[in-house]
Amino acid sequence: MSTAGKVIKCKAAVAWEPKKPFSIEQIEVDPPKAHEVRIKILATGICRSDDHVITGAFAMPFPIVLGHEAAGVVESVGEGVTCVKTGDKVIPLFVPQCGKCYSCRSTKGNLCNETDINKGKGLMPDGTSRFTCKGKRLHHYINTSTFTEYTVVHETSVVKIDAAAPLEKVCLIGCGFSTGYGAAVQTAQVEPGSSCAIFGLGGVGLSVVMGCKAAGASRIIGVDINKDKFPKARELGATDCINPLDFKKPINEVLFDMTDGEGVDYSFEVIGRTDTMTAALASCQNNVGTSIIVGVPPSASQITFNPLLLFTGRTWKGSVFGGWKSKDAVPKLVSDFMGKKFTLDPLITHTLPFEKINEGFDLLRAGKSIRTVLTF
Repeated sequence: MSTAGKVIKCKAAVAWEPKKPFSIEQIEVDPPKAHEVRIKILATGICRSDDHVITGAFAMPFPIVLGHEAAGVVESVGEGVTCVKTGDKVIPLFVPQCGKCYSCRSTKGNLCNETDINKGKGLMPDGTSRFTCKGKRLHHYINTSTFTEYTVVHETSVVKIDAAAPLEKVCLIGCGFSTGYGAAVQTAQVEPGSSCAIFGLGGVGLSVVMGCKAAGASRIIGVDINKDKFPKARELGATDCINPLDFKKPINEVLFDMTDGEGVDYSFEVIGRTDTMTAALASCQNNVGTSIIVGVPPSASQITFNPLLLFTGRTWKGSVFGGWKSKDAVPKLVSDFMGKKFTLDPLITHTLPFEKINEGFDLLRAGKSIRTVLTF
């Protein structure tokens, strides 16, 4: 029996308040309005950015349905939607692509004006919610909200993918893999023979390693205080792995020593700490080095650094979703995965039923997982 046009009751992981576990609840999901799409989520990854909301580091309103790295099947579409149809396999996009705003029209940018990352409203573009639980409206999360069996997104925040794609793997293309891989090949545009340092070897950091290797970097140095992450980093392309706690000098000085006093050509901060952001910048070659901020910084954080680090010529830039224009890039990345141009398997360390979401977050916080994928 068709559910189109009807309210759907389904399971969701609701975050009622900060610093508390998720609660598995039955919620009501409204039908899509005009230019909206309702998606049946089949697989969703656990990303550090979701945990930032729980800890309060990334300010969002509560109660909220988190999750943003997912894949599923279109259940129904609202009036005027032509980009997808019922039954299509899709990936929700936390960075939309409206095709009309300044960033979408620019060849240099990808952060569509419709994104909710900076606004933090937690609502659909029309200012309302499609989720209800126990008579209370729930907030959405960065245009996606995938910790639920069904979600509603605007048509600018969803793209059709290869019908043969395994959703429990390509869901990582919705955030973690694309964010890291793209930071290297799209944002930094790492060159063959260059040297790179990656601060933070979680799922996104390892994806940066993969991107640097694919770009032909000759020296790829992983930096992390958890040595358990080093074998996987080397497997994916790191030539060196170092723990800052093993040295008595600042890590930027260590990296200069490792590169004959020059510093690395490219550095990537994939943690979200202001101290490691400045350390990564200071690790670059002082005239032509480029440092990319990939990790999500806490909302209220401020950064202080010596301006001479930039005055000498270094470049410091941020990268959201790897610099990719989402609707253009995601289907191609899925096709590249299907064509075996890269693998996602090494990044997925745990697959759990959706109801074990709190266990998945415990693994993340303990540093025992790279990516946990929840399946419905």
